[in-house]
Amino acid sequence: MTQYIVDAFTSRPFSGNPAAVCVMDSWPSEASMMKLAMENNLSETAFIVKEEQGYHLRWFTPGTEVELCGHATLASSFVIFNYYEPDAEVIRFHTVSGVLTVRRRGNMYEMDFPTYELREIPVTDAMEQAFGIRPVKAVLGLDLVCVFESEEQVRGMVPDQAKLALIEGRVQNATARGAEYDCVSRSFCPKVAVPEDPVCGSAHCQIADYWSRVLGKKEINAYQASRRGGRLHCELKENGRISISGEAVLVAVSEIIAEL
Repeated sequence: MTQYIVDAFTSRPFSGNPAAVCVMDSWPSEASMMKLAMENNLSETAFIVKEEQGYHLRWFTPGTEVELCGHATLASSFVIFNYYEPDAEVIRFHTVSGVLTVRRRGNMYEMDFPTYELREIPVTDAMEQAFGIRPVKAVLGLDLVCVFESEEQVRGMVPDQAKLALIEGRVQNATARGAEYDCVSRSFCPKVAVPEDPVCGSAHCQIADYWSRVLGKKEINAYQASRRGGRLHCELKENGRISISGEAVLVAVSEIIAEL
């Protein structure tokens, strides 16, 4: 089985968010996929099998299978476009979150994702203790999004992972207005064994939606302020969907020789 390591939401190797992409002829057991995800120890390992209806895509963290992942979808489309279907302009992935369409736009890959209903919830002492700084607002959708006063607070925070794991949401996001970008964010995922996701595409289904409403803009240029860093271009659609676009770059290709 061939495995690709792709850095997503970047044009430079060793930045953005790395994902492992495994292209297979048939499905191994879930236990085997979980073991390989643990072995890779990246925030996501994507598994792809081409079936009659198209490409079937699943995502695993080192701790669990997840229902949606942006950067590993981008990485998967990069692999399919460049190594399996070089003449294609559109790829459709069948996933537990429905059909996800990816279009090639020059060097960018534009993903069509769902948005989620966001509801404001009270800011709590537990949030302040977990992030080390008190948010000015909190909203909850699929994940928790905490809004802070400044970009500097988001960039400099050192959260308490154990306390983060006790508050609402699979992923805990910190975000603020940016000087160069519409928003600057970080994503922490201790509940799925990922202390910090370097660039979280799925989180921006909520982060970009939130800032689109606050700023009154359909297009949001976002930056993920992790140590690796990454850029996302987001555009809210009229049908309750969002396009999230980014670049990607190949880092390595390997052959998995252990039996799955």
